[in-house]
Formats: sequence, structure tokens, C-alpha cells
Amino acid sequence: MPQFRSVRRTARQAATAVDELARYLRTETIGGAIMLCAAVVALIWANTPAGTAYRELQELTVGPAALHLDLSLATWAADGLLAVFFFVAGLELKRELVIGELRERRTALLPVLAALGGMVVPAGLAALIIFGEPGAGKAWAIPMATDIAFALAVLAIAGSPLSRSVRIFLLSVAVVDDLGVILIIALVFTSSLSLAALAVAVALAGGYALLQHLRVRTAWAYVPLALGTWVALHESGVHATIAGMTLALLTRVRADPGEEEAPAARLEHRLQPWSAGFCVPVFAFFAAGVVLSGDTLSGVVTNRVALGVMVGLLVGKALGVLGGALLAVRFGRARRPGDLRWREIGAVAVLGGVGFTVSLLVTELSFTDPATTEQVKAAVLVASLVAAGFGAVLLRTPAMRGRPTESAGPQMNGRGA
Repeated sequence: MPQFRSVRRTARQAATAVDELARYLRTETIGGAIMLCAAVVALIWANTPAGTAYRELQELTVGPAALHLDLSLATWAADGLLAVFFFVAGLELKRELVIGELRERRTALLPVLAALGGMVVPAGLAALIIFGEPGAGKAWAIPMATDIAFALAVLAIAGSPLSRSVRIFLLSVAVVDDLGVILIIALVFTSSLSLAALAVAVALAGGYALLQHLRVRTAWAYVPLALGTWVALHESGVHATIAGMTLALLTRVRADPGEEEAPAARLEHRLQPWSAGFCVPVFAFFAAGVVLSGDTLSGVVTNRVALGVMVGLLVGKALGVLGGALLAVRFGRARRPGDLRWREIGAVAVLGGVGFTVSLLVTELSFTDPATTEQVKAAVLVASLVAAGFGAVLLRTPAMRGRPTESAGPQMNGRGA
């Protein structure tokens, strides 16, 4: 039976290789690098003589027309793959809220109020600059979002000796403002709302929550509910990515006695490699292919909308996040963890200007004119790169590197949410 032993050995080696690949994809550094590579490939391809093929690929329609799901590949990436990304991010956020560093109310309010500042100030600055311009009625929302994957990758590369609280603060701010922008998309960018489809989505999400409460563990019970929730939200007119965050917040994060890990930890462990290694890079590939013509590049500074987006991301985000945190602590609404320093909050505030993923999504929803869309996309890319570079410099300053990284505290056990 030597051939069977050889087959088993090959299978074990393949399984080990897959596990090792998944382990690497769970790090923000690797995931962020893959996303950036995908964006660079798209940018180069779109600006070559083969750029027409890239745009045809973006617009290639696939899916069942009977369910109104005959969507372009670019739309599948924005509506479908980003829902997986938000599901994974939402799982981590809920874990921190229930059993992690944010379980104390005043501590949890710090990133929430900082994120609110990081939405209001950039939107206000952008609105002032772009007032009266075509598309201004929606474009003010573009600089409100922070790219979770990109910003965490910069933090992982440049700020590795920092405390875990810095990462949790950045993650919380980014998730809260991205969720806020997704809600704005649902309210502002929804041209027609189907209450029947929305009711179906709510019912399916309720079924998901009920199964969690009943401790049902089989994936075959959850996958149809998750897909049905996504389809129903898509049919309702609400942006379907909100399905990912909704289901994540309904997932149980505390392990029962005798249970090795809670459903949230198990799902995050399995889906994180797919999110980092496939979902986010594919979206970046389809969203970042901006044609960098002379008009596009000059429009970054001459087009008032593009300029407003850049100012919102680079200036508004830094002022809003830091100002929101300062005011929250000053008036006693929130508490700053002892191992989270103000200089670190300032660096995170600058990183908040990395608006890549969701900002590009809002840009695509805001304009019908291709030239304006390309100019604003270019402004988002430039602002995100500048914010990432400046934030990395701040994180690498000697004042930031005066202590070792603190390990995560033990997780709590017990039956609950």
C-alpha cells in the first residue's frame, strides 16, 4: 500500500500548506499588501492600451436575471464581497464590545464619539468647499469613511510596538464611521425603497439571531439565511453590504461552558483569510482602475469636488477624530484607557484619512459623469496615500516607541450574547 501512504502524505502536506497560507492572510500586513498590489495592478492596467479590456471586465454582467441579480463584476465586488469584509470586521467589533476592551460603556464611547467627530467635520468641510457644484448633494459623504484594512495594515507595519489599545481604537473608529456611511448610503443613495423586501430581510436576520440563541451550530442552517438577508436587502434598495455588519452584530461571541470557541471566533478564524486574501483585493482591483489622464490629474486640484474630498480626508478626519476624542474625555462622556496615549490617538486620527474602500464606493454612487468620477477617485487615492504615509511617519517617531506591545487579556466565558 505504498501508493496510499504517499497519497495521504501528499494530502497532509497540502492541508498544512493551506493552513499556513490562511495564517499569513490573517495578518493585516499581508492582507493590506495584497489589497495594495491589486489596486496597483488595476491602476496600471487601466492606463495601458489594454485599458478598454479592463473596463469591459468591470462591466461584465453575471448572475440570475430572474432574481434581479444580473450584476456587473464591479457591482458584485462592491455589494457582495464587501459584505463579507464588513461581516468579519463586525465580528471583531462585537467581540471587543462584549468581552474585550470596549465592554465598559465609557471606554466604548471614546471611539464612537471620536468616529462621530471624524464623520461630521470632514463632511462639513467638504460640503463648504463643494457647495453648488454638480453632485454636491451626495459627495459630502465621500470623506467620512476610513478604510479598515488599509489603515490597520499601515498600523501593523509602522506601529508594531504600540499597545493593543491603539489597534482596538483604530478598528472601532473605522468600523463605526464605515457603518455610519453605509447607513447614509441606505438613506441618501436609495432611490426607491421596497418595504416588503426590507421586512423579509429583517425576518431572515431575526431567524439568524434565533438560531444563535438556540445554539444551532450547523452551517447549513445559517448560510441560506445569510444569503437570503443579503438578497432581500439588495432587492429593498438598501445597500446590501449592511447585511454583513447586521449579521455580525447578531452573532454570539461568548463561548458556552465546554465549548472550545464561540461562533464569532470560529467564523472570524475561517472567513478572515477569504476577506483579506480575496474579497477586499478584488474590490480594490475593480474600484481603483482610475484613468490618470492629464485632465484627471489636474482635476484633483482644480475640481472643487475633488479638492473638497481631499481636504475632508486629510484635514477633516484628523481634526474630527482627535477633536471628538478630546471633547468626549473633557466633558466626561468617555474614558481614555490608561495605555492609550493622546499622541497615539493623534496618529490614528491622521490614519483616519485613509478612505480608500468605502470612499471609492460612495464616489461611484455619487456621480453619473465619468470624468468627475475619475477625478474624485484620483483625489481619494492621493489623499489615502498621503494620510497613510504621514500616519506611518508619526507612528515611527521615537516618542511612539517607548514601550513593548501589551498582550490581549483573557476572554470571558459563559452563556450570553
